Amino acid sequence: MPLVKAAVCHEFNAPLVVEEVELAEPGSGEVEVALEACAICHSDLSFIDGGWGSTLPAVFGHEAAGRIAAIGDGVKDYAIGEAVLVTLIRACGTCASCATGQPVQCSTEYDRDAGPLKAADGGVMQHGLACGAFAERAVVDQSQIARISDDMPMDAACLLSCGVITGVGAVVNTAGVRPGQNVVVIGAGGVGLNAIQGAAIAGAARVIAMDVLDEKLDVAREFGATDGVLANAEKPWKEVARITGGRMADAVFVTVGAIPAFEQALRYLAPAGNVYIVGMPHSGATAQYEPVILGALGQGMKGTKMGDTVLRRDIPWMVDLYQQGRLKLDELISGRWRPDQINEAIADTRSGAARRNVILFK
Repeated sequence: MPLVKAAVCHEFNAPLVVEEVELAEPGSGEVEVALEACAICHSDLSFIDGGWGSTLPAVFGHEAAGRIAAIGDGVKDYAIGEAVLVTLIRACGTCASCATGQPVQCSTEYDRDAGPLKAADGGVMQHGLACGAFAERAVVDQSQIARISDDMPMDAACLLSCGVITGVGAVVNTAGVRPGQNVVVIGAGGVGLNAIQGAAIAGAARVIAMDVLDEKLDVAREFGATDGVLANAEKPWKEVARITGGRMADAVFVTVGAIPAFEQALRYLAPAGNVYIVGMPHSGATAQYEPVILGALGQGMKGTKMGDTVLRRDIPWMVDLYQQGRLKLDELISGRWRPDQINEAIADTRSGAARRNVILFK
C-alpha cells in the first residue's frame, strides 16, 4: 500500500505525531481524495482526549476538502479531479434511517479498525471518524463526499463538512425555525456562529447569542445575532426576558459541551419551546432537570447530529448562499496552519479564541 503523511494519535491527551502511514487503494464504492484543507473540530479534540473512546493509534480529522484522486469500482457519479468535501456522514442508503431521509443516523456498522489505514509496519491504525482526514489523502465511502464548485476556496469549503452543516442544519433542518420566532444560541464558537447565521437566514425575529466573553458576542453580531447576553452574568435569563418582551425563546441551541449550559438552557424557553442539543459533552457526563416544568409548559429537548444534513440536498444550497455572500465561511477561519504545525493549531483551538483553524496541505 502507498504511504502518506498523517498526524497520528498514539496516546490520549498527548501531541499528535506526523509520520507515514499506509493508505489502501479505494475499494468498491470508495473514493480517494487528495486533501487540500482540513479544519480542526472540537469533536476531534474529544477523541484525542479519549472522551469518546477509540482504538489507538488513530488518524482523526473529518472536516476536509480536496480533489478526487482515484475511484473504486461501482462509483458512477464522480470523476477524477472533481472538487469535493469529505465528511463523517457515512450512509449505506438502504437501512431504515437512510430510507427515511436520515442518513446521519445510518445504522449500518463500520469497523474503523479495519478501514483503509494501517501503520507503516502493517499494524492496526484506526480510520478515525471514518475519515482519517488529518492526512495528505483520505479514502472514504462515496456517500461521504459532496461536490463543490471548482473555484471554491478549499479552506472555506472544508468548513461545510461539519461545523457549518451542524450549526445551520440544527436550525433549518432539525428545529425548522420560522420567520418571527425567537432563538437563543448558547456558545458563540465555530458551531454557535453557524447556528446564529442559520437563524438569521431562517428569518428569526430575535437571535440572541450567549457566551462568557464580550468579544465573542461582538463577533456573533457580525454573523447575524440581534442581541448578546453574557452567560456568566447573574440570572441571564432575565435579560432574555427583557429582550423578548417576556416571550422568551421558541428554540434554544446549546452548541457547547459544558453541562451547566445544558442545565441552564430550559430557563430561556417559551411555552412549547424546545432545547436542541448540538454540542457534545464527553460520554458519561450527566445533567439534571425538573421534568414537571417541561410537561406543564409543553417544552421539549431534542438531539441533533450533524444538523440532520442530507449532503446532496443541503450542500448545493449552502454553496449557493456562500457564493451570494449570504453565508459567511471565510470569516469563520481564525488561522491557517501547515501540517507540521497541527499541534500548535490544536492548542490554539483549545484556547477557545478560535472560530476554526484550518490545516492546509497545499
